[in-house]
Amino acid sequence: MIGKRIFSGHPNEEKVGYARAAVVDGWVFLSGTTGFDPDTKQYPPTVEAQCENAFRNLERALKEAGGSLADLVRVLIFCANESDFEKVAPIIRKHCYAARPTNTLVFAKMVAPHMLVEVEATAKLG
Repeated sequence: MIGKRIFSGHPNEEKVGYARAAVVDGWVFLSGTTGFDPDTKQYPPTVEAQCENAFRNLERALKEAGGSLADLVRVLIFCANESDFEKVAPIIRKHCYAARPTNTLVFAKMVAPHMLVEVEATAKLG
């Protein structure tokens, strides 16, 4: 049974019917999280800014779950463009280095052309 569901307010959570995160027995399963800026309600134009936003959005959800990025055990990153790897690598390192989670990066077409990166993650609390 899911202990807690966490919502960020992104319109797709309601439209599609999912939670940003679900907490189950100390595990936090985080949905694919894009570079959507919840303050401006927009996507910034660069992959670097979107990657930063994605990790900030994950961090907010983890904080609400009682954890932090240091609790990450697995990340799965989707990039729209192969040429963006060198741009996102230092941002991923900045946010993941303390936890040293497993990491997979895949190049894939996004749901919308303005989306450049998406991060899915799993964390273990405590």
